[in-house]
Amino acid sequence: ISGICAAGVANAHDHMAKPAGPSIEVKVQQLDPANGNKDVGTVTITESNYGLVFTPNLQGLAEGLHGFHIHENPSCDPKEKDGKLTAGLAAGGHWDPKGAKQHGYPWQDDAHLGDLPALTVLHDGTATNPVLAPRLKKLDEVRGHSIMIHAGGDNHSDHPAPLGGGGP
Repeated sequence: ISGICAAGVANAHDHMAKPAGPSIEVKVQQLDPANGNKDVGTVTITESNYGLVFTPNLQGLAEGLHGFHIHENPSCDPKEKDGKLTAGLAAGGHWDPKGAKQHGYPWQDDAHLGDLPALTVLHDGTATNPVLAPRLKKLDEVRGHSIMIHAGGDNHSDHPAPLGGGGP
């Protein structure tokens, strides 16, 4: 199992969340090219006065901190890398429209715009704690991209491992 992904944020269901502001809900799947992808819940993205709020309603995940990012492309399909089919690789890299070319904290101006706070999964495999992306203000910014929850944690740096060390 390589990662967890929500593709096609552009096709997500729009609704109004009161009183916070407009929101979209995206379905999330655990990627498993060998046995088929599995639905694991949703992430609701809501506009607030402080930035976009990502509220997960997920189950069946591995306990711990997980890297949580917006990726360039609206696809979670597998793609070939070094002769091997890799789950979720069609999502591309972390969304970086300003060309920062480095991984960092969600509030750090010189980091990928797609860098979100790490996602916390509890011992029972659920994730429900919302995270705030203060540099993202409008839902239109995340449309046409994918959301990726990585297998490992995130140190919000490119050292000692690239892209926070979260892995696939």
